[in-house]
Amino acid sequence: MPWMKWLPWRFFVRRFATAHGFLDPLTLMARLQRFAEPSEVSEPIELLRAGAVFHARALINSKVIQHNLDWVWPYWIERQFDPRDESFIPRAFSITHCNLSHRNWTAVGLPDCEEMPVVDPRGLLTPHYDGWSIDAWVVSDKGEQLIPSKILNCDQRLELDENISVVTESAQDGLRLHNCARVELDKSGAHCLLDLKAECPAGGWLVVTLRPCNPEGVSFVHKVRLDENRHRWLIEDKFAVHFEQPVEKHLASDYRHGDIYLHLQDEGGRVHGECEVGMASAAALFRIEDGKPLRIGVRIPLHTEKQKKPTPLTWPDSLQGHCAMLVPDTQFQFLYDAAIRTLVLHSPKDVYPGPYTYKRFWFRDAAFMIQSLLQAGLVDRAERALDQFPHRQKRDGFFHSQDGEWDSNGEALWILDLYCQLTNRPLKAAWREPVLKGASWINDKRLPKDGSRCAGLLPAGFSAEHLGPNDCYYWDDFWGVGGLRAAAAICSREGLENDAHLFNAQAHDFQQTIDESLSAGMARLGRPAMPASPNRRLDAGAIGSIAAGYPLQLYPPDDPRLTDLANFLIDNCFVSGGFFQDMIHSGINAYLTLHIAQVLLRAGDPRCLDLMRCVARLASPTGQWPEAIHPHSLGGCMGDGQHAWAAAEWVTMQRNCFVREEGDTLVLASGLPPEWLVNEAADEPIRFGPALTRFGKVSLEITPGASPRVSWLAEWYRGSPKIEIRALGFKPVTAAPEANHVELSA
Repeated sequence: MPWMKWLPWRFFVRRFATAHGFLDPLTLMARLQRFAEPSEVSEPIELLRAGAVFHARALINSKVIQHNLDWVWPYWIERQFDPRDESFIPRAFSITHCNLSHRNWTAVGLPDCEEMPVVDPRGLLTPHYDGWSIDAWVVSDKGEQLIPSKILNCDQRLELDENISVVTESAQDGLRLHNCARVELDKSGAHCLLDLKAECPAGGWLVVTLRPCNPEGVSFVHKVRLDENRHRWLIEDKFAVHFEQPVEKHLASDYRHGDIYLHLQDEGGRVHGECEVGMASAAALFRIEDGKPLRIGVRIPLHTEKQKKPTPLTWPDSLQGHCAMLVPDTQFQFLYDAAIRTLVLHSPKDVYPGPYTYKRFWFRDAAFMIQSLLQAGLVDRAERALDQFPHRQKRDGFFHSQDGEWDSNGEALWILDLYCQLTNRPLKAAWREPVLKGASWINDKRLPKDGSRCAGLLPAGFSAEHLGPNDCYYWDDFWGVGGLRAAAAICSREGLENDAHLFNAQAHDFQQTIDESLSAGMARLGRPAMPASPNRRLDAGAIGSIAAGYPLQLYPPDDPRLTDLANFLIDNCFVSGGFFQDMIHSGINAYLTLHIAQVLLRAGDPRCLDLMRCVARLASPTGQWPEAIHPHSLGGCMGDGQHAWAAAEWVTMQRNCFVREEGDTLVLASGLPPEWLVNEAADEPIRFGPALTRFGKVSLEITPGASPRVSWLAEWYRGSPKIEIRALGFKPVTAAPEANHVELSA
């Protein structure tokens, strides 16, 4: 507001703080800013807003959880607050208590449906975004209890058939519980279904309980009531949960009386619970007879009357014609199939990198996810997401998702160009002006060439949060060059020769400026590996400079700046076989590990297989990766518990192992484990396709044996390209121009 510029508010803030014995906040903030390079945006307001919400809940957690450890809490709390558990985190001076050890959950849902209920590692279902949860327990008449969140081991899996379902099976003291969550669509809209099957040999109760919490902590419930027919819960006076059969016994409690778990043996029952602090809990009990399994269905509507109902698209419809993979490794196979579905689920219109913590838009994540959608053959879904890009562009040409992140324009232009190349379609008319404005913004944003260390580069910015404090990041610069080259290629195909020439010249000048800066860095550091910025030593933030090799391919595969960087990261920044990002994430990153694997793949380095196998081992039982993984608990410690960018990287990694482009050459079978290819006992061939490439649509089939046979069928856009088969452990082969198969030799 204008009056803030002349009102001496700084004086009053400083005077008030010091008068009450606080440090001067303005001086403290000024000192904090000295640790970062000066920039026009200190931190994106969008991230500050999200962080404020996150820590507000975590502050509530600190006021509720540790004083009520006799409640039943979600799995992460039971583990993280247990001093005997490897996930334990001392609380001491921590103002907020948040999930830092088991950020794992799996979404269920339907294609093109915005609602994505999540299931935690013990079957806790959170049907609505950031809302309350439903849990299920088994309690015997003799006093034995099966509380899934309190047991160390259970079996959980993702079932992929006509739908996607998360199945959680737990057992203890002869009690058994089968929990299956999925989403279905009927004429009334989308519903989350929880199918429960309970066994209690001596007789007892299946307890379906309303929890005022979720995988992030406390989630308020003020009112809950069982309706007169004993089939429905009304939560906050709205119909929220339907039970297939009438509730036989019902209990309710509030914060002052403690968790409903503490009242399971109470006589009588309450059909209504109300809590002024928002910690109401309730239990619907169903009798289990001796030796007779009990099945109960619980249905939660996902739409209010005001919400638009989803398009009735089934999973088979959404996957029709996608790029399928058939390999002998069941884990690799499952992870690929699960990742494809994760991409579909998280692209209802925009693309989201997660169903919960990251259910919002970034150009960065979108570029990688749309790349994988295209490579998976899900072209219409990718195009629909790209259609949203122009609406996010500012008048000056900036593709804006977060302030101060200067990589977004390069990413937007690069993925628009990739769409045109992989589909062989012209640029859509609605995209032309955004491309021209977006490319001009990149060149206009560069710093002046004044002889300073960052001269000619993009200014200091927040960039990707895992690179460090504000700085002039090469990550941004490489994407700037990639974006200008993409714009030039688009303009050349569209007949805009003047624009193509201009953007090519700007890309060349920008690349030359980066190379000069890297040469100075090489002299300063004594090795060719690229740091995160001209101002930094080599550290984990240098992972951002991997972008020059993957996905941008600005340098050849054997460029020492790339290979030495990969070696530095492997030698200094790996934990348990995966890339450990010290900054912010403080965990093992599946998708960043795969970025390094992509650089090794291009270089023909067999260590790419070790990195892929490591990432496969780090996947959850449901085939998902959190953004960062705790090195001891192996649970999520940062970001969303189901990171769709990580799933996207798994899809792209598998695709590039089968078919990838290197300049004007199509490279086949360059990243497949040699043991797959020599397995003479294989029941069927290895298959991949149809895969979109810049040269056309390709389907690959490999018959294993002593001399594996690699065959391909293709629909070329402009004639057959040069084809090389570079299988690991075999002699490279260049295919004859009209060939459609080769045999490999060791």
